Amino acid sequence: MKQFNEEICTYLEEKDYRSLKTLLLNTEEVLIFDLIKELEEKDQAIIFRLLNKEKALFIFEQLNTTDQQSLIKSLTERRIIELLEELAPDDRVRLLEELPAKIANRLISNLSAEERTATNILLGYEGETAGRKMTTEYITLKKQMTVAESIKRIRNKANDVETIYTIYVTDASRELQGVLSLKDLILAESNDVIADIMQKNVVSVATDTDQEMVARTLKEYSLLAVPVVDKEKRLVGIITVDDAMDILDEEATEDILDSAGISDLHVSETTRSEALVFGTIPQIWRLRLPFLIVTTFGGLFAGLALEVFEDALETVTALIFFIPVIMAMGGNVGTQSSTVFTRGFLLGHIKIKDIWKSIFKEMLVGLSIGVIIGIITGVIALLWQGFGDNWDLAFRIAIVVCLTLVIVSMIAATLGFLIPFILIKFKADQASGTGPIITSLKDIIAIIVYFILAMWLIL
Repeated sequence: MKQFNEEICTYLEEKDYRSLKTLLLNTEEVLIFDLIKELEEKDQAIIFRLLNKEKALFIFEQLNTTDQQSLIKSLTERRIIELLEELAPDDRVRLLEELPAKIANRLISNLSAEERTATNILLGYEGETAGRKMTTEYITLKKQMTVAESIKRIRNKANDVETIYTIYVTDASRELQGVLSLKDLILAESNDVIADIMQKNVVSVATDTDQEMVARTLKEYSLLAVPVVDKEKRLVGIITVDDAMDILDEEATEDILDSAGISDLHVSETTRSEALVFGTIPQIWRLRLPFLIVTTFGGLFAGLALEVFEDALETVTALIFFIPVIMAMGGNVGTQSSTVFTRGFLLGHIKIKDIWKSIFKEMLVGLSIGVIIGIITGVIALLWQGFGDNWDLAFRIAIVVCLTLVIVSMIAATLGFLIPFILIKFKADQASGTGPIITSLKDIIAIIVYFILAMWLIL
């Protein structure tokens, strides 16, 4: 794998696209997919354009919607249409929904009549319903068909449908009559009639059934696919188990955000992330500069605090040696805590109703960390400063350093939970704001605590 990646990178650097195309032609799709995820966008586009149709489609289907959108920007409209034609209708609709309406409409208009119809059918249903999530590519049989005829039909249609493992039986008006598995067909005799081997009690969902209910139906009945029927009980599509897994992931995220009282967080965070990564420089300024200005003023206030305690520094110059470690420790503890909070909050491990309980627990964690680090640093300070035979002063400095680290670590841990929570609640960008705000507050507090303790215990 490493050698393959190195070869690819070498060909890309040398722009030897002929050798690159030959190598890709003889490489399995899975290896190419693993590689393409690690490359920059411009190199991804080069690799993708050199792939044959089959490999390109396989890799495109495996990418998430965001990566698909990025790749589309580098492809010609003709190549995009080719990809969309080959995608399953439900996957196609999922991608089109994420594109700007003007671009999506133009792409739809360029699809073949058959694929355009299938796409528009799905887009005609409300979002987050079975009708929007279903695929219209499936195999149906008639009750009067024999097993031999059915197997022949499956062979002819297998490459054009999403699954062949679950097969549905309909009548002349497409009303759902029964279901059977590929296993049932294989084990039956060639002359057996479908009506005799199919199961008549079919679990189905309506086109307007909520997507979460669809996923839970698949899970409850251990189905590989569930049929979707309209008001006249006519079969109009199916939803497969892999689509159900995507639905459950999506719904789980929404439930987590709802329970946290910030149901629009995912949308706002996605919008901010896109602006920070793909936006113009002025857009990035608007999101990041305000918090960095806060840090600047925080640093000035910290400097002012140092000036206030200038006499203490001149009296005991050894105090200055421990300012960097106190600042760094507070920053590290605060960063760890804010990361723990953000991840736990989004995953639902931290609940809005228990937020103060979580903050109190993190405060205790910060306190315990401060005690451990404070004792270690205090001992080092004692040994370091005690070599001048002034053990009394060294002991006092060690106590000041130890107590400061305990207090600063506890405060930093508390701020690490409290600041991002407040920013999220006020719909501010916690990703850009948490670090600068914690840094500013922590620096000011650390200096004040450090020198107040020094004046109390040393001067």
